[in-house]
Amino acid sequence: MKRLFCAALLASATWTTVAGVAAADDNPWMVRGRVIGVLPSESADLSVAGARLGGDVDISDEYVPELDITYFFNKNIAAELILATAQHDVTATNVAAVGGADVKIGDVWVLPPTVTLQYHFTDMGKFKPYVGAGINATLFYNEDEGSTADNIDYDPSFGPALQVGFDYDLDGEPGGWAFNADVKKIWINSDVTVDFTTALGAKVKADVDINPTVVGLGFGYKF
Repeated sequence: MKRLFCAALLASATWTTVAGVAAADDNPWMVRGRVIGVLPSESADLSVAGARLGGDVDISDEYVPELDITYFFNKNIAAELILATAQHDVTATNVAAVGGADVKIGDVWVLPPTVTLQYHFTDMGKFKPYVGAGINATLFYNEDEGSTADNIDYDPSFGPALQVGFDYDLDGEPGGWAFNADVKKIWINSDVTVDFTTALGAKVKADVDINPTVVGLGFGYKF
């Protein structure tokens, strides 16, 4: 819960800074709700006492709701805060220390608040595509080490994010409802320590790249 509280403070402080420097425009706020697929492109370097250990990692795909809040500085430039959390199953694969077998190491909740600065194209009628780039802060909480490991710890991650998507105006007005499709690439890296003292007599260190592609569909309302 401490990590959740810290993440909320980070998101709030970041968003307050972004919104505070904005010059208000007509209908500056937009809120979207999406269903997203979080699709990791994972890899890992495993080691024991500094010596590299054969193996990799598998992290499950997950589908969860997402909320985002967008502030338009003008009709083209906007900043978006993206909020979602997902629980992922984690498996160490092809672990040399156990004869190349896969070892389930429980699950973890991931909280990755992301802020992007966007450019919206407004000369295509109801179809309004946009591109964005920004930063991501990922925190891990409620780690469950499963039945094999004694303990597991994930370090937080900070990295870039890229975004492309579109809104399709459903009302034909400056504000109102829109259908939204959105794709983000987020770079997430965590140093993970897995305590296998009981099972293997060692602690395994893992440099884990998660780097998910996040695909979303939903609806938005511009005030």
